[in-house]
Amino acid sequence: MAKSPAPASNEAPEEEFAPGSGKGRATPTRAEQEAARKRPLVADTKEARARARAELAVARDRARAGMAAGEDKYLPLRDKGPQRRFARDWVDAGWHLGEALMPMAILVILFTLIPNVYIQLFAYPVLMVFVLLTIGDMVLTGRRVKKEARAKFGEARMEKGLGWYAAMRTVQMRFMRLPKPQVKRGGYPV
Repeated sequence: MAKSPAPASNEAPEEEFAPGSGKGRATPTRAEQEAARKRPLVADTKEARARARAELAVARDRARAGMAAGEDKYLPLRDKGPQRRFARDWVDAGWHLGEALMPMAILVILFTLIPNVYIQLFAYPVLMVFVLLTIGDMVLTGRRVKKEARAKFGEARMEKGLGWYAAMRTVQMRFMRLPKPQVKRGGYPV
């Protein structure tokens, strides 16, 4: 059996006959609809680019400050970990010949500019002897750091390359080291 339609009431909803009803604008053409869809979702304005640049600069400054302070989160992989921190602190606590290598090289270059042959002949061998002494200091420092780290962290947990890491840090001038030294001279880690 077919159902009969519900009886129509004489009262029509007010919205259908109210003046000004409907969407109030013409249906957009297909070209207008396609153009609206092609707009970027995020406006690429000058303000947005400037804001993104400013946020990136703030993040970069925070990372630079964190790295200089030695925060593990911001350190590169080669500097992370408690053993690397121990090696850095041990090297930063002492005096090393490698810190004076660069100033010594500049001094030798200046001496070679002096038109006196004897000074020129004397400057180069002095630099070579200083380089050999620096290499010896690097080797001794690397061995000492490995020995101290073995005593502190144990033989089984020793990281590879710890002695080389410490030796390379001795060649850098103290104010140029990154991460920055966290201990004063003489404050060897325990």
